[in-house]
Amino acid sequence: MNNKKNISTRFYFVAVCMFIFAVSIGFQLFKIQFIEGDRFRELAQERVFKNFTIEANRGNLYGTNGAILATSVPQYDIRFDAVTVSNDNFEKYLTPLSNALSKMFGKSTSYYELRLREARKNQNRYLFVARNLGYSQYIKVKNFPMFNLGPYQGGFISEQSTVREHPLGKIAERTVGYAPAVGLEGAFDNYLEGINGHRLKQKISNGIWKPISDENEMDPQDGLDVVTTIDVNIQDIAHHALLNQLQKFEADHGTVVVMEVKTGAIKAIVNLGRSKKSGNYFEKRNYAVYEAAEPGSTFKLMALVAALEDKVVDTSTVIDTEDGSVRYFDRVVWDSHHGGFGKISVAKAFEVSSNTAFSKIIYENYKDNPEMFINRLNNMGLNKKIGLEINGEGNPHIPYPSDANWYGTTLPWMSFGYGVELTPLQTLVFYNAIANDGVKIKPRFIKEVRNRNKLIKSFEEPIVMGSVCSKETALMAQEMMKNVVDRGTANGIYSKDFSMAGKTGTCQVEYWIEGGRYISSFVGYFPAENPKYSCIVIIHKPNPAIGFYGGTVAAPVFKKIVQKIYSDTPKVEKFNSLQIEDPKIEKSFQAYYEIAKKYESIMPDVTGLPAMDAISLLENMGLQVEVNGIGVITGQSIPKGMKIDKNQKINLKVG
Repeated sequence: MNNKKNISTRFYFVAVCMFIFAVSIGFQLFKIQFIEGDRFRELAQERVFKNFTIEANRGNLYGTNGAILATSVPQYDIRFDAVTVSNDNFEKYLTPLSNALSKMFGKSTSYYELRLREARKNQNRYLFVARNLGYSQYIKVKNFPMFNLGPYQGGFISEQSTVREHPLGKIAERTVGYAPAVGLEGAFDNYLEGINGHRLKQKISNGIWKPISDENEMDPQDGLDVVTTIDVNIQDIAHHALLNQLQKFEADHGTVVVMEVKTGAIKAIVNLGRSKKSGNYFEKRNYAVYEAAEPGSTFKLMALVAALEDKVVDTSTVIDTEDGSVRYFDRVVWDSHHGGFGKISVAKAFEVSSNTAFSKIIYENYKDNPEMFINRLNNMGLNKKIGLEINGEGNPHIPYPSDANWYGTTLPWMSFGYGVELTPLQTLVFYNAIANDGVKIKPRFIKEVRNRNKLIKSFEEPIVMGSVCSKETALMAQEMMKNVVDRGTANGIYSKDFSMAGKTGTCQVEYWIEGGRYISSFVGYFPAENPKYSCIVIIHKPNPAIGFYGGTVAAPVFKKIVQKIYSDTPKVEKFNSLQIEDPKIEKSFQAYYEIAKKYESIMPDVTGLPAMDAISLLENMGLQVEVNGIGVITGQSIPKGMKIDKNQKINLKVG
């Protein structure tokens, strides 16, 4: 009796549990169907269908003469959906498609027929056909038999990606930079970046996403083109002139900037640093923009302009340089010329770059009121950033008497550029202002923004940042800087064929190292009369055993740039007359010269270039390029110098 009762109890317990379980399942089904059904349906939809972003092509970055500095080259992967094609179309077009693929990619017709049939048999909806095709190749493949029927009837699947190319190679690499924050690419990212599109894709077998048509699909909108102020001819001249000197003096790094005096347009900016591993020089960092350092004797122009503006001296004021040394408290100022220069005028002191004379000019006239001198420098804007478009501008430093580290020796040492810090571009802006009769112009890197051939915005108008001094003072400074080249510390670069004006600078750093380390510099402009370009050359840590004075190390770079611009600008055809001593550099230059000869409607010579570089160059000129294989271009169907039209076909022969 008890056993029956226990069995009944267990039965009822199991029945109740099953009932509760059934109710729970029912509730969950109800919840899924009516309460959370929409969410689960969306999750299911997302697992099968998904919107993929199609990145927009960045706009092209051009030099002022039309040469491409950076461009987005489209690349295409081609695949085949073997299921969606009807039997009639598949059998009708299989052989013609295989023939076309064979001619383009080199493998036999039977190879492609077999692959396509196997894909059909295995119901492969994502068969790989080709990778990394250029636009002209993509168009050609898209029009092959069967593929020209489209994605549904012809099974044609294309997937696009973009690659950012720099046709000039390593030249100006750091200046060109990369998005979103470095160099010109970063400075003008708001123009260059486009608007991304999106495409709906369906997940098929093996986790593959296949594109499908969708009425809400949005094509990407490409970015705008930016025409910069960079002149690739001047850029190349400056690049190789600096490179030669860095190698000759075994220097650590250096920079060159060339700017248009009246407009502030930066025509060239070179930044070369040495690799610790290989010893080769490359565009390492943007020294011209970010590196603030003691300028040395190039700061004497700022000190002299301040003294002339305050009228504490004039150019004829006589200064006694004594024996070439002057003591201030526990430190001694020395002249580079042993024994001093005797009693000389202020103008002569500038020409010979006398440290003792300048320390006396500034210390004796401002020691009782140093704020007057510092305020004059600050009023000239030397304590403020320029506000460049390129990110990373270094902070200038002009000490003030209230600073904790202001000493009795601060004022005399400032007179010849110690204890202050300026970037190369900040120094150049001041010199450019003197060349411009005292008017300060902001450097600019952008000329205009275009949408293909349509002008969107122009930036040609110079940005005036006030004046650094009166025209009278500027004219006096101009005459003294001309004399520096004619008979002063830079007389080694004097030429009877063209005029130059400027100032040498030599600043000792890392005093604790035996023999010292130096920063050699030259800043100036040319022609000396009616200046067109200003230029700064700074070379850090040349081998002191070879040379370290600014007139010996930096000034010759300035002369090479001036000489080449005088003889060649603006004709690119004469560009190959540049004298380059190093055979390796000569080879590199010649490769670049072939690219630099590019005009919008004239066929360049691309023989000798890597195939990908040639394709990038020619496709951006609007040509349809046909090339088989990879390697170096050995022949071209359109001879160099011939007039070309948009969408014209060209065949390239690869060695």
